Amino acid sequence: MYEGIVQDLIDELGRLPGVGPKSAQRIAFHILAADPVDVLRLADTLRQVKDQVRFCEVCGNVAQEQQCRICRDPRRDVSILCVVEEPKDVVAIEKTREFRGKYHVLGGAISPIDGIGPDDLRIRELMARLADTTVTEVILATDPNLEGEATATYLARLIAPMGLTVSRLASGLPVGGDLEYADEVTLGRAFAGRRALS
Repeated sequence: MYEGIVQDLIDELGRLPGVGPKSAQRIAFHILAADPVDVLRLADTLRQVKDQVRFCEVCGNVAQEQQCRICRDPRRDVSILCVVEEPKDVVAIEKTREFRGKYHVLGGAISPIDGIGPDDLRIRELMARLADTTVTEVILATDPNLEGEATATYLARLIAPMGLTVSRLASGLPVGGDLEYADEVTLGRAFAGRRALS
């Protein structure tokens, strides 16, 4: 335990996701040793993020205006909607340069253990977007874990009566990976999702 404000800083840093007590202590002492100009720039950036960044009124992605740049882009295909859990997933998909449609960010995944149910996610907003008949295909790009699978299954059942094409991102072995290190679920999905070589 450190004195007063130093311990407060360590405690606050330790509340960040992925930052344990040791990392929080290291970051705190880095901040203490850093040039005051750098620390003030960090503090100012944090303040600006809280003041200026919001969530897109259409898709739920992060934005500095009422709509994100993707929703404002007229070149995007409005007939294909990719449903993701978090804004960071949008960034990951955009990096591939493979998808040219629009997105819908749920704001998480169904997780009864964590007390997160369908009403806690942006599912009502998704259904409202699908009701206007512009979208013809929905790609469920939730994480390939228990919560992501439960969310995808729930959404697929909800969307099915609408007559839309519903697809799920393929999952399997990573490029450069070794078979011996793959878990059974990943290896099983790789077999199920195999395709013919022509």
